[in-house]
Amino acid sequence: MKILSVTSEIFPLIKTGGLADVTGSLPKALKNYGALIRTLVPGYPLLLSAVHDKQQIYYFPDLFGAPAQLLEGRHEGLDLLILDAPALYNRAGGPYVDQDGKDFADNWKRFAVLSYVASAIAGGLLPDWRPDLVHTHDWQTALTSVYMRHSTNANHVPSVLTIHNLAFQGQFPTSVVSQIGLPLETLSTDCLEYYGYVSYLKGGIQTATAITTVSPTYAREIVSTDLGMGLDGALSARPGALTGIVNGIDMDVWNPATDPYLPEKYDYRRMRLRATNRKHLLDAFRLDHAVGPIFATVSRLTWQKGGDMLAEVAEEIAMVGGKLIVLGKGDEDIEVSLLATAGRYPGRIGVRIGYDEATAHLIHGGADVIIQPSRFEPCGLTQLYALRYGCVPVVSRTGGLSETIIDANDAAISARVATGFQFHPATAENLRLAVRRALQAYSDPKKWARLQNQGMKANFSWERSAEQYAALYAKLLPGFAYAPVERANAAE
Repeated sequence: MKILSVTSEIFPLIKTGGLADVTGSLPKALKNYGALIRTLVPGYPLLLSAVHDKQQIYYFPDLFGAPAQLLEGRHEGLDLLILDAPALYNRAGGPYVDQDGKDFADNWKRFAVLSYVASAIAGGLLPDWRPDLVHTHDWQTALTSVYMRHSTNANHVPSVLTIHNLAFQGQFPTSVVSQIGLPLETLSTDCLEYYGYVSYLKGGIQTATAITTVSPTYAREIVSTDLGMGLDGALSARPGALTGIVNGIDMDVWNPATDPYLPEKYDYRRMRLRATNRKHLLDAFRLDHAVGPIFATVSRLTWQKGGDMLAEVAEEIAMVGGKLIVLGKGDEDIEVSLLATAGRYPGRIGVRIGYDEATAHLIHGGADVIIQPSRFEPCGLTQLYALRYGCVPVVSRTGGLSETIIDANDAAISARVATGFQFHPATAENLRLAVRRALQAYSDPKKWARLQNQGMKANFSWERSAEQYAALYAKLLPGFAYAPVERANAAE
């Protein structure tokens, strides 16, 4: 199966969150099921400088008002198609925001162009390669299937849209439709129109052949009015098209036995070596080395992620002898609250506004507890990284968090299957109670060691999830098989 994946970010080249981890890992896992994936990404400066031996395979003298070129290249096992459009992507800041953290005013155009080119590739733009199926991700590429529907060359090619977070929908004024090469008929309630605006994500929901989201629980949640974010009606109208597939993690990138970011490598048989990472982590955040558990969070500091609840509970963690480490950025009021609390408890609370991969790995390899108090969470990857590293998760019971963490209640502990602590509903008081449960368990070294061991043995590789994606592809492409390559070769 030849698959064109279309995404606005991809690890390890450009990353703002879990989307990049998924789009960077899934293509590698799908190779084992006979799916050969090329990924179309924007030509951001960092990406262009990181990918060597690029070759031009198509030139656009006038792509929505400016010249551009399509490049091909490879990077760490990824086959890439790079849309080098300097007028749209060659700028300071991140993929979506400028240096001041404000959305680029022309995001409507930047990602419409990416989707337009994806549709053109599906329609045969490249003479020597044409995909059998197109897989898009989130609002930034959701317009691809809208363009494909209105293309005589691409309207027969099936498409899959994966929703990583329904809260981000790509809403813009209706006036953009006339500027992005789509017919005015798309400005209707059965396509792009959304309460007087256009929603790129809604357009994808209405036109993609199949829709996936990143956990079965989240697939059920988003067809409800509570978590449907205004799109529950559009999703409910296509019940047979929506599937939930839990994300996996790259077991090579996130492996404490080989992790280059860890001062000391370890596995579940050598957990004593973890103490070295703990010392380095405390030093990195200028915290004291007194006895007590290290709680940590690696997250966007937003209402969705429960950052405000964390700020309310931070003081109690410090007062009962624990330590709290925070790595992330987000809403200014949450950042200010956490920094203020850290200022009152020097040596007990450390807050670093921002994100870097090395520190994230060190936190998982040195902290005792990872906290994820999300009000809603499509899947969540942080808790999966934490399990892999023996860092016990405390999570709210929602979305993928509810499916990947087994609560340490009496029955689960007796059965030796517990891996963390859940709480519901997502309130500061319930988070506080869950933290107390974790503190109590931490005081019993044998119980804590079992929790760590059970988490580290859990398998959240991409293998099962990749097979589900391959099965979905094959369902949309009659005649294609999706048996693992190794199994197929053995049969031969």
